[in-house]
Amino acid sequence: MTHVSPRTRVATVFGIAISALVSVRHSESADDHHSLELSDEVIPYEELGEGFIERPKPVTELIEDIVFPQNRERDALLEERNEGNPDIVVPPRKTIFGDNPFLGLGAITPGVETPTGAIWQPSLIIFGEFRSAVQTFNDGENEISQWSNRFDLFANYYLTPTERLFLGVRPLDDEGRFTGYNFGGDRGSGGEEAFNFELRSLYFEGDFGELFPRLDPNDSGHLDYGFSIGRQAVNFQDGIMINDSIDAVGITRSSLFLLGSSATRITAMFGLNQIHRGDNVRDRNAQIYGLFLSSDYEKSTYDVDLAYVDGSQKTGGDGVYLGLAQTRRFGRINSTLRANFSWALDEGSSAVDDGILLTAQLSRTPTWNHDLIYLNAFVGIDNYTSAARDPSVGGPLGNMGILYAAVGLGDYGAALGNRAEDAIGFGLGYQHFFDEAKRRQLIGEIGGRLSTSGANDDAVAIGAQYQRVLNDNTILVLGGAGSYHEERGAGYGARLEMRFKF
Repeated sequence: MTHVSPRTRVATVFGIAISALVSVRHSESADDHHSLELSDEVIPYEELGEGFIERPKPVTELIEDIVFPQNRERDALLEERNEGNPDIVVPPRKTIFGDNPFLGLGAITPGVETPTGAIWQPSLIIFGEFRSAVQTFNDGENEISQWSNRFDLFANYYLTPTERLFLGVRPLDDEGRFTGYNFGGDRGSGGEEAFNFELRSLYFEGDFGELFPRLDPNDSGHLDYGFSIGRQAVNFQDGIMINDSIDAVGITRSSLFLLGSSATRITAMFGLNQIHRGDNVRDRNAQIYGLFLSSDYEKSTYDVDLAYVDGSQKTGGDGVYLGLAQTRRFGRINSTLRANFSWALDEGSSAVDDGILLTAQLSRTPTWNHDLIYLNAFVGIDNYTSAARDPSVGGPLGNMGILYAAVGLGDYGAALGNRAEDAIGFGLGYQHFFDEAKRRQLIGEIGGRLSTSGANDDAVAIGAQYQRVLNDNTILVLGGAGSYHEERGAGYGARLEMRFKF
């Protein structure tokens, strides 16, 4: 038998991918001519925004209200004027963090002009989320019972709507460990400390043309290149291919019209440091190179994503990755189809290996209510591995439903696992909203997976998740699942989580 090297196989598949992209235009024109149309219904302007909840103030505005009591008096005047007294004079808001409140009302300040001609309107917004959960999980082999906590804190310093400096920290978790307390199980009993003062995000992003408008005053020189530089969250193929926080430089060109598309976006990226391989283990010496393309057509959006990871030998070596996707509607059905490929250019391992992951996600809203019915399915051939995966997001099947998802908090596992090695599986679910505001919802799901390699890894599971908005800042989440694994026997999980957003 003739030996074909991994690099030759990769080049062949790249050629197939490019050919498939070129044929997209032909398949679109040969498709049916039924498309989504705009409604002729006219909505009076008085009804626009009717039913919207009152805008919660970000932390920065709450601090300003404490420092300047007259701001609270101003809010009362605004409310009185809005209730039908237009003659009331409302004084300007006193600020510390910027003159234009987030989603606020009133005139926009003119800002300051920079030497390059850009108009900057600086504004700082601090926001975040605190999550705390009590949970227990047993997959028939491993057992945990714990209280776990996670705190995401962000600072967004806007210069313009397109230019900003972003900072993020997660001080209560580190490399998949979360601060809290273990009540028993495999981890024993006792406190868990995972304090972490590393920056999770610190990057600047903007648009070259907006930063230097005097280079192209007529906006005709095609200088609108978006860019970002720094430590940032990177996500491609809905988190299947890449879902990690990486020190990266990215350049994006939007509003292209390639291959007959109505809009095409191309992004080139280079990243290093902070890269976690397909087994969620950090490779401090790895570097990642990526080229990502997304094109919109009349009825579909197509994505073609390529990545190469130059990794260290002790974590599996180099790998090449390809992702293809189509998103569209078939009548009332929403559809997303994906094909993801990985190749180990050295010896395969849990960090990088040869494999294919095919996924299909279908959903629709019934005609009689606003609920959602969904069916997700996957086929894993060999051992597909992602290019980069953060420890808190688990494996590449996390978007297949609540029975596969990693909750991103503590050691609570997925009832059906989220690795895709030599397996086929599905998740069928129904999401019910109890009120029009969608402040209370319940998801019920059944699923199963079969091993295609002969391993005793077949499993079935049923799960549910209830979520309720308690106020503008707090969400209650209650979930659980029961499963049966051919080799390990019965498993279960239950959790109660409070999420406080600010």
